Amino acid sequence: MARGIVLFGAPGAGKGTLADKIKKVFPVVHVSTGDLLRENVRRGTEVGKKAKGFMDQGKLVPDDIVIAMVRERIGKDDARKSGFMLDGFPRTVEQAQALDKVARIDAVLVIDIKKEDLRKRILGRRSCTKCGKIYNIYNERLRPKREGFCDNDGTKLMQRDDDNEDTFEKRWNTYLGQSEHVIDYYSKKAGLVRRLDGTRTMDLSEEELRKALS
Repeated sequence: MARGIVLFGAPGAGKGTLADKIKKVFPVVHVSTGDLLRENVRRGTEVGKKAKGFMDQGKLVPDDIVIAMVRERIGKDDARKSGFMLDGFPRTVEQAQALDKVARIDAVLVIDIKKEDLRKRILGRRSCTKCGKIYNIYNERLRPKREGFCDNDGTKLMQRDDDNEDTFEKRWNTYLGQSEHVIDYYSKKAGLVRRLDGTRTMDLSEEELRKALS
């Protein structure tokens, strides 16, 4: 049976970076529930139409709809052959239990990072609107040579509107509230949960990834 991986990490903890590294070592299909929802709504699928009704009202999409989309996606030939990596799912114990009925999960990777470290990563983030390069004013490795301007083209750096203290606190608390019980659920399955240092996601070697996923 193909490999099944689940990623956990607070917004900004480095799930995208980790996912890209994993795909270079293991050619798994990266499945983001957010992308799945948007794609199904765009295509006007049956589950997409149902999901849109809730999304238009600002409500959470019910478990049965999300699970149906995930089940359909990981059942496709590419995911069945190469394996899959879930990002943003499961968010509840009920979703995890439903997932267990349709797929085998081989590894649950949890990106651990201290709140203050993540705050600096998020609130210090700056980007160039011209070339897209990302900087961070709190990280020496990512700090621009000239404060406030891109090294590549001299464009003034911008901060995203949602990179602020209030949004950070809400997202942090939401992640903790959602993930704690699900990670505890998986922790009861011997050897399934592997914890990674969130301050090193950019520096993880292929050997370390293979070990984490072995």
